[in-house]
Amino acid sequence: MTAIHSVILAGLFPAKDRDYADRLDELQAQVTALGGQVLGRFVQRRGVSDGGVRLMSSPLSRRFLIGRGKLDEIVTTRSSTNADAVVFINDLTSYQRRWLSTRLGCPVLTQADLAQGLACPTESQHRASHGHKPNRRRA
Repeated sequence: MTAIHSVILAGLFPAKDRDYADRLDELQAQVTALGGQVLGRFVQRRGVSDGGVRLMSSPLSRRFLIGRGKLDEIVTTRSSTNADAVVFINDLTSYQRRWLSTRLGCPVLTQADLAQGLACPTESQHRASHGHKPNRRRA
């Protein structure tokens, strides 16, 4: 595993979630307790507009979870701060994780990954920590 020292925090929150700042504070405290440094925090709100209210629990993008504008902001900050990773408070599919990692140019972790420590998990470790069974080939 690769050690991670500096991160950016990100999350998608429904507009009705009034505790999103507290949840990010808890995530930041978790990263700090593991010896990491938080270089930035990004919040994407969902459901603020009339059309968004009915879609509050859905990701903004199947590929990236968050919107392209917010993603561009995170890319710019990650590039300028040279953060080692981005930690999302939300669960991510392996598909989202791959696309985000490619777009951000760094490992993408979730809050659940931090239970293993502040390190970049391998794909097999990620799957195991999220209850996935390993793929087995048939003979």
